[in-house]
Amino acid sequence: MRLRNIPRADRILSEHQKVIKNEAEKKGKWSMVFENEHPVYVEIGMGKGQFLTTLAEKNPDKNYIGIERYSSVLLRAVERLDAIEEKQGVKLENIRFICMDAADVPDVFEEEEVAGIYLNFSDPWPKKRHARRRLTSREFLKRYEKILDEDGVVEFKTDNQELFQFSLEQAKEAGWNLKAISWDLHHDKEMCRGNVMTEYEEKFSSQGNPICKMTAAPSVKDKGISA
Repeated sequence: MRLRNIPRADRILSEHQKVIKNEAEKKGKWSMVFENEHPVYVEIGMGKGQFLTTLAEKNPDKNYIGIERYSSVLLRAVERLDAIEEKQGVKLENIRFICMDAADVPDVFEEEEVAGIYLNFSDPWPKKRHARRRLTSREFLKRYEKILDEDGVVEFKTDNQELFQFSLEQAKEAGWNLKAISWDLHHDKEMCRGNVMTEYEEKFSSQGNPICKMTAAPSVKDKGISA
């Protein structure tokens, strides 16, 4: 899908207080950024921000960071946040945004600094030669493993069943524990409890496409933590 460039995006993002600049300098210091010790959750490839802003509203005792590679997409998330804050007359202080590549997460977060990672409807990169770019590939799982805390998990949702099968296989090969799996989330009463939908999820599910979800965690051994 071709992204429409929005000329004003870079300027607005550079001036917005909730958009982090020089993000590598915040490594190990996110509690200082949020001015509290609440757990930090990261959504990688956050799109227009519906999922993360909803979580931030529902959970004031948790901190959320949205990562998006494209400034024109991140702009939409920032505008959504501004609209929510204006309507409510209250600032959401538990959310921040970063415009960056997902491959750089170990440069931005310290070991065990992240409580959870959300991957929602990630680019499937369908060509085999691009498999390493998929956000659920072993290469990316190794990156997540570095920054997740002892109880940290990755939650992944997609409507692409081939990508979901690939993700399950990659998690197993990487030695991760598959804590929960559903090939039809919206008809799974247990896993669907408390589910927050993204824009894509609403669109795809309304078209009758089943939504797949897995929750996975690095094994204790792989994380270097003694049992």
